[in-house]
Formats: sequence, C-alpha cells, structure tokens
Amino acid sequence: MTTIDPTRVQPGALREWLAQHRDVKIIDVRSPAEFEAVHIPGAYNVPLDTLGEHAAEIREHLDTLTVLVCRSGMRAGQAEQRLAAAGMENVRVLEGGMLAWERSGAPVQRGRPRWDLERQVRLVAGSIVVLSILVSVWVPAVRFVAGALGLGLVIAALTNACAMGALLARLPYNRQATCDIDTVLDRLLGRGTAARA
Repeated sequence: MTTIDPTRVQPGALREWLAQHRDVKIIDVRSPAEFEAVHIPGAYNVPLDTLGEHAAEIREHLDTLTVLVCRSGMRAGQAEQRLAAAGMENVRVLEGGMLAWERSGAPVQRGRPRWDLERQVRLVAGSIVVLSILVSVWVPAVRFVAGALGLGLVIAALTNACAMGALLARLPYNRQATCDIDTVLDRLLGRGTAARA
C-alpha cells in the first residue's frame, strides 16, 4: 500500500502550481555554488545552515506556501524539520530535489557549472581513503584513518546528516554569495530591488 506524505510535492505538481501563478515561494537550501550552477527559475537561495540558524525569523515573516529544494531531497528534508520545529506549517519538500525536477523536463536556470556538495564529499572521502591505504604501507597505523572515515560515512547515512558535507559547504568555493538573513528576507518578501535570484 502506497502512502502519500503531505510534506512532499512532486515536480509535476509544483510545475502546475507555478503555471497557475499560485502564491508559492521556492527556497533552495543548497550551497550558493550549487545554486549558481543550476536552479529553478524564481527560486531563492537560503543555504541549509543559514536557514537553520534563522528558522524562527523566516517563519515569522513568511506565511505563504513554501517549497524547499536541494539536490536530492535530503537537505530539504532537514530544512523542513527545522522550520517545522520553529512552528512553520505551510512547508513542502520537492520530492527527489533538483535531480527529479531536471529529469521531469522542468525549466531550469543555468549558470557556471559547479560540483554539487555530494560529489565533493565523494571526492574528498575517496581521496582520504586512497591516501590512507598508500601511506599505511610505511606507517601501518594510518589505516585507522580510512576506518574512521568509513565509520563517519556509516553514521552520516544512519543520521541523514553529513559532517564532511557541512564542512565543505563552508569553503570559499561553495560560498560565492553572502546570505545575510535580512537581505534574504527582503528578497523573499519582495522588498528588495532584486526580488528573485
């Protein structure tokens, strides 16, 4: 038996809402670099850490239906939990994230190509494992670094939170634009000059 999660929205349904000009805000919680590479036209970029720190302020100022987007839906799900904990009820997560949106043939706005955060995590984690194994030929104890990384990846999968991803998101490469909460709120509420990204 299939159950429908009321906190999720399929790409087709979101496209219909946008075509009907429904009052819906799209908040993309990926890093600014990921957002710059590709995003849904009209979406606002509020990275997960910024949204988490200011969930109460966002709830206080935003009373329209809000759809959260990330690459696959994982970070958007975390954002939804943080906003729900702050008391915001009119929030949905785009099922499957940008991957599903693009697969459905929906329109996107493209910028300079960038590596998404999950790909960066795979590169860094894989590099650490390979280097640990190579160095362990001369310093056997270094093999425990690879083991610790493997344990960290298991914990990330079980908790649905990635510490390495959170650290990589703070690198200058991933933080092209500043996300000042006042500027973000002004844009979300249409009070700024550039209301949409």
